[in-house]
Amino acid sequence: MERFQLSVSQREKLALAVFALVIIVLASGLFNLQVINYASLSEQSENNRLRVVPITPRRGIVYDREGRRLIDNRPSYTVSVVMAERVKGVTLPNLAELLSLDTLQIKERIRRNLVNRYQPVPVKRDVAFEIIAVLEEQSRRFPGVTYQIEQVRNYPTGMGSESYTGYVGEVSAEDRSRSRSFDYRLGSMIGKKGLEKFYDGLVRGHEGTEYIEVSATGAILGPYRDKSGVEAIAGADLTLTIDLDLQKACVAALDTFCCGAIVVADPRTGEILAMMSYPSYDANIFSSVIPESLWQEITNDDAHPLLNRPLSGLYPPGSTTKFITLGAAIEEGLVGPRTNLKPCLGGYQFGNRFFKCWHLAGHGSLNGVEAIEQSCDVYMYQLGLMLGVDKLGEYYRKCGFGKATGIDLPGEADGLVPSSEYYNERYGKRGWTKGLVLNLSIGQGELLVTPLQLAQFTCGLANDGVVNRLHLIKQISKATGEVMDVDPVQAFTLPFSRTTLGVLKEGLRLVVEGKHGTAKSIKNDRYSIGGKTGTAQNPHGENHSLFVGVAPLDNPEIVVSVLVENGGHGSEVAAPIAAEIIELYMTKKIGPSELEEPIVTGDSL
Repeated sequence: MERFQLSVSQREKLALAVFALVIIVLASGLFNLQVINYASLSEQSENNRLRVVPITPRRGIVYDREGRRLIDNRPSYTVSVVMAERVKGVTLPNLAELLSLDTLQIKERIRRNLVNRYQPVPVKRDVAFEIIAVLEEQSRRFPGVTYQIEQVRNYPTGMGSESYTGYVGEVSAEDRSRSRSFDYRLGSMIGKKGLEKFYDGLVRGHEGTEYIEVSATGAILGPYRDKSGVEAIAGADLTLTIDLDLQKACVAALDTFCCGAIVVADPRTGEILAMMSYPSYDANIFSSVIPESLWQEITNDDAHPLLNRPLSGLYPPGSTTKFITLGAAIEEGLVGPRTNLKPCLGGYQFGNRFFKCWHLAGHGSLNGVEAIEQSCDVYMYQLGLMLGVDKLGEYYRKCGFGKATGIDLPGEADGLVPSSEYYNERYGKRGWTKGLVLNLSIGQGELLVTPLQLAQFTCGLANDGVVNRLHLIKQISKATGEVMDVDPVQAFTLPFSRTTLGVLKEGLRLVVEGKHGTAKSIKNDRYSIGGKTGTAQNPHGENHSLFVGVAPLDNPEIVVSVLVENGGHGSEVAAPIAAEIIELYMTKKIGPSELEEPIVTGDSL
């Protein structure tokens, strides 16, 4: 077979063709790199040497009404991972060992907070300086690991203020989906509860951005000069209506009991002077990732420390709302201010059931004001039957029950004011009788209220029927220097005439200052106190102890709502607590008495 050979000219032509093909391939590649994919490759190259670091703004400081710091910030270290710079099999195992975490935990945190591969993803906050020192000294063992100095929220301990301060936590995917804010970056901190959540848009401020140049190994070379950063804007400072002295008094008052709630307010403005849910929790634990064991301990606690009792705890109000039953009957023309009804002989027979009065010996013949003074159940039973379920419920709702107060806090409960429609749905149209109104007339039965609603209603009684919206902010100071004062806002007025209000306020006075008053033991010679005791039946244990107090009666400045779970009679537990808080307030105003005497508890309802 003849062997195939190329001539010299053919070989030259073939060599030129191959050379031309190589030139074409190279030119095509250069064209593809420099023209077609220029934008994406340029960005990738830039990202390889550029690190975008968010600058967290100073979160606003929170003060009490006298300028004392309630919430501030402290510096801390946050360890993060830049995914584009990490080395598989090296970065995460070494970091997990250093932070005493599992690699799966780190991967989960990265998955939740990853924005892009070139931005630091927070892995652990509030890290000890010793760990930062290791990262600095052994940086080759932790490629892609970086750290930042951030501010961690610092909450007071032992103040019981968590019921309104709330706490902050990391932005979650759910937070971003619920919010329209573009500032919600995964891994950043936002308000989760309380004032921190309600005023988050004010106190959080606006994040800034810093650009840092890094080497191929991830070592920081310094600021990137070709791109200017964005300065962070600090959050606004808040001055609360809270008085820390009264707040501390609330903590001391409930410290010996299992559970309870206190709300202290100024009826003239609706300002909350103190608010306490007991037991409480340390809000500082939410500044970092909570260990699962600690979270389980808190959530499984039988005392339910995470329940915000003033705001969302639901309880029967007991006798504290007998004002509404009497006021409604007077307004509807069913009785006069001094009308006597059938005497109390220790109970009231309705059908085949005998409804007891708390005073089994009976109160005898009383009028409305005397029935309030002595907290007679039988008198209220009769008024309830005259009014009926729907009319009594109507007045309850007009007095602010059955709906949230509108305080500047998230998560407030509405409570429950039953109606005939409610009973029809629950028991069927023929499954209940009008006898249920007897329980409602004395604040029992299906009626459920919050301690905050009780405080709001009592503020209305003290303030001649005008109810100002309860609120916690007194002043807002923005980073720009703008200062805004928060003025009182009228929410509604009680559905009682001036005459009826006079009758109810007289009952308020006689409960403490009357000869037969159920809270006469807390009478004070230096200033007048009014109030109403309550003992609410509790199907899960001992009766709840309640009291709402007002002082001074001639020009009310303070209202105190107290609830002690399983505490017993209102006169024996809740009333003395309210008296202690009122005493502190009045002492700050008019000075201490020359001879301090201990408050003696009573033995009536």
